[in-house]
Amino acid sequence: MALKNGKDFLSIEQHTTEDLRRILDLAKAQKPLARAHKLPPSHPGRVLACVFAKPSLRTRVSFEVAIRQLGGTSLYITDQEIGLGKRESVHDVAKVLSRFVDGIMIRTFKQADVDGLARHATVPVVNGLTDLLHPCQVMGDILTIEEHLGSVENKTVVMVGDGNNLANSWLTAAMRFPFTFVLACPRGYEPDERILQEADRAGASYVITNDPREAMQGAHVIYGDVWTSMGQEAEGQKRLRDFTGFQINDDLLADVDPSCIVLHCLPAHRGEEITDAVMDGPRSAVFDQAENRLHAQRAILALLMA
Repeated sequence: MALKNGKDFLSIEQHTTEDLRRILDLAKAQKPLARAHKLPPSHPGRVLACVFAKPSLRTRVSFEVAIRQLGGTSLYITDQEIGLGKRESVHDVAKVLSRFVDGIMIRTFKQADVDGLARHATVPVVNGLTDLLHPCQVMGDILTIEEHLGSVENKTVVMVGDGNNLANSWLTAAMRFPFTFVLACPRGYEPDERILQEADRAGASYVITNDPREAMQGAHVIYGDVWTSMGQEAEGQKRLRDFTGFQINDDLLADVDPSCIVLHCLPAHRGEEITDAVMDGPRSAVFDQAENRLHAQRAILALLMA
């Protein structure tokens, strides 16, 4: 069994709803076996190159554990060693790695570098994060939502914060699944314009608002992320001012249905975009969400490297 639409996983909208559902179903089937150390080694001898231009906790550990649970192994490679597009062209890196390994996961800044790597590689390429998109995170998030609330269909996912790579990926997910995505962000922090246009063409259900309280109406999921991402540190003080009033706290959630869950992709700046009381409270599914990165990504690797 493999994904039908393309050899890579670069963006959610790249794949059909059927393929995305196949990933989620496999993740759900594998999860209890993996937790019990009973998952059959379906991919023995396979090697995954993990290329990092950005530091990581969850991305590195989850991908390395995932390939090992499938019976393969991984290589941790920093961009200092490769110099992607500088020391060596994206084309040449793709061609060389394809001769050595069975798959490539890359976590970097430019989406163009990931797309170029996939274009020239003959092995699957997985987008572990770029400044534009974070598709594996959102697949793990949807898995978490379905574990807690049933199908993601007809749910309302409310993100409070920046229109960043996660907001962009939630918009792409709304192009494939019938749920509503709501982003509450300050003016000037809206998602990527091209992705908004694609969402419109695809008929995705979404709302962009500058009022976080208005956004809470009908929410099934409240989603948080840091206000200042890697590479934006120089904007930190300005962002703190601009995001005043956008903290996820008990006051903001006072009128939200008790069954609503709270997610945060981590790392969290506790006391900034989210309070300890919410992060560690009864609504929080944050650490289930973190674990599900492993299960969703293992399913992606299993299907791409089939």
